[in-house]
Amino acid sequence: MENINRLNVVHHLRKRKLLIAINCVAALSIFFFGYDQGMMAGVNNAKDYYELMGFAHQDPITKDPVITNSILQGGIVSVYYLGTLIGALFGGWFGDKYGRIKSIALGAGWAVFGATLQCASQNHSWMICARLINGFGTGILNAIVPVWATETAEHTSRGQFVAIEFTLNIFGVAVAYWIEYGCSFYKGGESEFVWRFPIAFQIFPLLCLFGMVWLFPESPRWLCKVGREEESRYILERLREDGVESTGKAEAEFQDIRNIVALERKNAKSQNYLYMLFGYQSGKLHTGRRVQLVIWLQIMQEWIGIAGVTIYSPTIFGIAGLDHQTVGWVAGLNQITYTLSTLVCVFTLDRIGRRWTLYWGSVVQGICLFLAGGLSRVSIDAKDAGNAARAQKFGGGAVSMVFLFTMTFGATWLTVPWLYPAEIFPLEVRARGNAWGVVGWSIGNGWLTLLCPVMFKALNEKTLYIFAACNVITIPMVYCLYPESNQRTLEEMNLLFAADSIWNWDAERNYRVLVEQNPELVQAAGRGQSVVDPETRRVRKTSRGLSLDARGVGKSVSEESPDNEKAAAKF
Repeated sequence: MENINRLNVVHHLRKRKLLIAINCVAALSIFFFGYDQGMMAGVNNAKDYYELMGFAHQDPITKDPVITNSILQGGIVSVYYLGTLIGALFGGWFGDKYGRIKSIALGAGWAVFGATLQCASQNHSWMICARLINGFGTGILNAIVPVWATETAEHTSRGQFVAIEFTLNIFGVAVAYWIEYGCSFYKGGESEFVWRFPIAFQIFPLLCLFGMVWLFPESPRWLCKVGREEESRYILERLREDGVESTGKAEAEFQDIRNIVALERKNAKSQNYLYMLFGYQSGKLHTGRRVQLVIWLQIMQEWIGIAGVTIYSPTIFGIAGLDHQTVGWVAGLNQITYTLSTLVCVFTLDRIGRRWTLYWGSVVQGICLFLAGGLSRVSIDAKDAGNAARAQKFGGGAVSMVFLFTMTFGATWLTVPWLYPAEIFPLEVRARGNAWGVVGWSIGNGWLTLLCPVMFKALNEKTLYIFAACNVITIPMVYCLYPESNQRTLEEMNLLFAADSIWNWDAERNYRVLVEQNPELVQAAGRGQSVVDPETRRVRKTSRGLSLDARGVGKSVSEESPDNEKAAAKF
């Protein structure tokens, strides 16, 4: 394929080896994302940093930071999420227009610029601007990388590949923690190296990502969308076939993509972000409903408690009788078990599906949070009463709940809210759709970053009960509103969301009807069917038209009524 650089790995690798190579590059971006998230926790406790920024000073007796301007401290952290929100919206537009590879390179380059500015910061105004810029680059990457990964993976193992990437996400958080823990001993923790080096460290994986991504193939789905069909077919053939004997899988998938591109353009007019948010002119594609689903899934990912537990865990460890030094390595141990727990999702997500993964996660997490809050209160009361043994005993129980909660979150809710937005949107707006998911994550994270200190100050351990209640709320929310995307091709998602009703059971019922109506849209290799004649190796002609109207069996796209094409989408 002369249009693709001869150094591109697509010419040298096939099938699983090529998928693994793509996954490694995607994981490098997700590693940076995790590292960048975990980095600020240690930076905020560096003496030189908080004195330079002007929001705290060191207690001369305990040596702990005394916060004098909590709004400034929280603002420096939370402005990053404003950057990710803006960056995601820009990245989604850029990715749909100019491709996934160029978007990833742009995001990596922009994040390098932001990280460099952070590392060189001399005051809080400088740091705030640098955090905003760094967040912008991260937002571009978060909007595009999951889309690139899902568009190249097979539908039967799509969840597994993305889950592996998010193992690297939490590994990045753990690496950030341990680097900062080690740096805290340098010159008694008072040198500027303690916080500047951890910030500078993130530049290395970003430079690797920027240099490597140019050697990897573009998404075959995006190529087909923009009319570069021969490149798309070639890349799909390298991804799906072993080169010895053709099975027709690649050609079947290619035909599915072509059909869905035509169908999307017939069912909806050009979509911008505002149109997507309200579902205007999206017809049977119902993009407005999909946008709301991914935004709220990401917001609830934060409100089920991971941010709160992360903030409150040092207090719980202290209640258990651990000294300041011990709290440091126990928190680090929690990060290690958190990382290992993500491997559970790698082996279960494509087996039990997205919905059941969220169900069992919410149940266990809710129980852990109720128990952590109750045990913490008993321990606090015992400590106030002078019963140290009882306080340590129940405090230890609270610590075990913290460990179990973070492990369960890593095995369930960590991955699905990032995978789902990259799966369910139409090809025409998939990057922009995933960007809406990042917007939800930015809102949830930024909101909680500002509220958590206030909530814990006012409610103490009772804040954990609020997070536990949020876990309970997610169970009926997922059951009623979120259709299962597991073991379905990306092209089938338009059939899954074609129902006018918002309820999951109606979506599934409508999907089954549309599958029978539109075999041309669901004949990818994973279904055991092929659009390629085994004898002639020619593409079989399809006799039925394509439609997202469950009442219009046999009605072709070109024959659809003008009223349907002009109709605004129902939410």
